[in-house]
Amino acid sequence: MIRRRLAGDAQLDMAREKWPWIISAPAAQRARSCGAWLALLCATVYALWHTGFFDLTRLANGAGKLGWLLGFMFPPAANGWFLEFCEGILETLGMAFIGTLFAALLALPLGFLGARNVVSSFTIHFSLRRCFDCLRGVDTLIWALVFVNVVGLGPFAGILAIIVSDLGSLAKLFAEAIENIDRKQAEGVRATGASALEVLRFGILPQVIPVILSQTLYYFESNTRSATILGIVGAGGIGLHLSDRIRVNNWDEACLIIIMILVTVSVIDHLSKLIRLRIIQAGEYRP
Repeated sequence: MIRRRLAGDAQLDMAREKWPWIISAPAAQRARSCGAWLALLCATVYALWHTGFFDLTRLANGAGKLGWLLGFMFPPAANGWFLEFCEGILETLGMAFIGTLFAALLALPLGFLGARNVVSSFTIHFSLRRCFDCLRGVDTLIWALVFVNVVGLGPFAGILAIIVSDLGSLAKLFAEAIENIDRKQAEGVRATGASALEVLRFGILPQVIPVILSQTLYYFESNTRSATILGIVGAGGIGLHLSDRIRVNNWDEACLIIIMILVTVSVIDHLSKLIRLRIIQAGEYRP
């Protein structure tokens, strides 16, 4: 009995050392924790109820309509529109590529200015970070609606929407990557008497280039998916053809477009993943 009690005390002491916030938490803290979890549970249940998630009749009717709709989509259409759809796919890829490229080029200097270890001024740092938040806080689709009214219909509006939306996100990511560099390398370059630009060029940039390229490639593949939606609001690309087919209930042609989008996005995702892995695993980059 004594040995069991001692073993139990030893296990309790071990658990107290490993999880002190659980074993030794005061009653008030445990009550706050339980209250927070209970509030989260109540909020989740309310959200599910408010959105009609528990309406089984509605779900059953929706499943039936989905099956009816899929019946009109298959088999996909195989007609003379295929070449026009291919042109729309290429236009979508062009929008994603140009938009991501210009967003990354503009975000790189802004990332240096927004990094605390490069520009130590609190005013500049705080102002730029809030500007980044404003740009990335508005969805790409909203920016597309804005630019469609500014420059008119077409892929140019989609490109501008991608540039503005990604500029805030990439600048924030680049700034955080620059803030997390190894400062010893930058200090070593500075100790040789290098100027501020040379420190950026040889002490900071080689460390963040793999991260920047990896993030840019990821945003390119993400923008390939986003650009297919921008056409729905008139920003060009394959989304414009998809919107037209859905509007006139040509579901077989819409299915063909969806399949082409899925294949294109899968190929881009795979190629982008291979390039990112090669950049990350190489471990050596000398600009």
